Amino acid sequence: MTDTITPIMVNNNAVTLLEQARCAHEKYLIKQQDADLEKAIECYIDAIKANPSLSESYYRLASLLLIKGQISIDGAIEQCKTALTLEPDNVNAHIYSGYFQCLNGNFEEAEKEFKLAVSNSGINSARPRLFLSKLLFSRIKNHSSSVKDVMKFLYYFLSGSMMIMWDCPSLKMFCKFLANDFSVFSYKTLGATFEKMKLFPSALEAYSKGLEKTSQGNLFYQKMGDLSLECNDIEASLECYKKAHELNPTDREVLIKLATINQTYFPEDVDTTIDYYNSLLEFGIDLDKIYYELGHLYLNKADKIHAVTAFKLAQEINPENPYYNNSLAYAYIKAELYDDAIEYYQLAIKLNPDAEWTSIVCHALGAIYAEVKNNFDAAEATFNAGIVLDPNNVDIQLSLGDLYMSQGDLDKAIKTYCDAIAVEPENYLTYAKTGLALWEKDYLEESIVAFHKSIELNPDFEIAQNNLGVVYLDGLGDPKESVEYFKNAININPNYTLAYFNLGRAYQAIGDKALAAEYFQLTMDLNKITQEMADKEIRERLYGLFE
Repeated sequence: MTDTITPIMVNNNAVTLLEQARCAHEKYLIKQQDADLEKAIECYIDAIKANPSLSESYYRLASLLLIKGQISIDGAIEQCKTALTLEPDNVNAHIYSGYFQCLNGNFEEAEKEFKLAVSNSGINSARPRLFLSKLLFSRIKNHSSSVKDVMKFLYYFLSGSMMIMWDCPSLKMFCKFLANDFSVFSYKTLGATFEKMKLFPSALEAYSKGLEKTSQGNLFYQKMGDLSLECNDIEASLECYKKAHELNPTDREVLIKLATINQTYFPEDVDTTIDYYNSLLEFGIDLDKIYYELGHLYLNKADKIHAVTAFKLAQEINPENPYYNNSLAYAYIKAELYDDAIEYYQLAIKLNPDAEWTSIVCHALGAIYAEVKNNFDAAEATFNAGIVLDPNNVDIQLSLGDLYMSQGDLDKAIKTYCDAIAVEPENYLTYAKTGLALWEKDYLEESIVAFHKSIELNPDFEIAQNNLGVVYLDGLGDPKESVEYFKNAININPNYTLAYFNLGRAYQAIGDKALAAEYFQLTMDLNKITQEMADKEIRERLYGLFE
């Protein structure tokens, strides 16, 4: 024997579902939260499945699906026609049908529907009268009208306004709106007052009560999130914003806060931040800024292709933004598309929003010319342009000095490094580079002074320690003095292969073959990992000790 479902059970189930849909629909109208909208749609659909003859389900469902963008206005009108076929005298079906006809521009049809609603509802006809008066007022504003049209408008407007007192559904909804709004205002004001008084726990309690007592969860979760952020409770703030987002996924402000907090305080959670920014794209607002942020996030993930794509989209939307051009160029470098990088660096430099910033871009472009394209003339010109823009940019001066060093123009290199020292006399790196150029020029005493100054400014700079040892060893022929500096370099950086090698050379020059062999062997072992030197050179030194 099989179980059967009687029509009474089906009808009872349909009525229950319809009541649940009404409640969710009503909550949505008050709170404007997507969770209620989705629940109302689901229950209306289930009610229709349980009992297809319930006319109310059709026109109410049509209004919500239209809000969601899931049906067209013509589709909503068709739903109302279905409802009216099932129940020709349904006042609300006529009102909804008239409203949809208005949206579709069918004003004559809309007027007919509102008049039918008025005639069918008797003393409770306030709503259709007011809808009809609004329609007539729009016609008066947009077209030439007669005294008769004005009188009709006044009649329906005044009668509807007077009869609203007998419209129980409207009064009920109005009271709910009023009560909810008053509670929201009260708790919101109380919390804001406590915040101004710096009574943050009390403010948080007020917002929590507002969350509990009113239907504006989205608003109070935002307030709690803002307050937690102000108190530097980042995790609590993030949780509040997440709950606000769950209640209303279409709140753009909450999404912005989620994306910003996640990006700032949880940089390792790149994928979640990317998801937030992708959701923001759906709003169609500030798209270039969103693509710009996405580009940086993809760079953090080492996702070069998506980074290039995001920056390119930002640049296409706003091609005159120098920062977009600069970031796109940088992404192209990461993708090893150097010609494209050069093009967009040049655009960023041409736009030149700020001399100091543009000097940095010149530095990046000059580095491509020097290190990738081997176009030293273009590199020199670009570095010099950057120095003109910002004479205090020490980094670009050092790069220009390095360029001259690579070309063997030691005089220009020394002058450029000295210019950098004049700008920033406490920069240890400038002295180290100057010392190296002076050493190459055979200005030994000056080189020693420069390296000592570099070490004085930064005793932990192992390269200056090693190079000073080289000057003593190879320049002055003083291996005993050099040993101290090579050992300093090794203590600072135990993986500094060249310092081990130089220390071996120093002991060889002193005549201590055992220590020399030990350090040459250490050099050989370490070089297998660092690949800093040619193995042949190390072997020749080691084996040469015993010839």
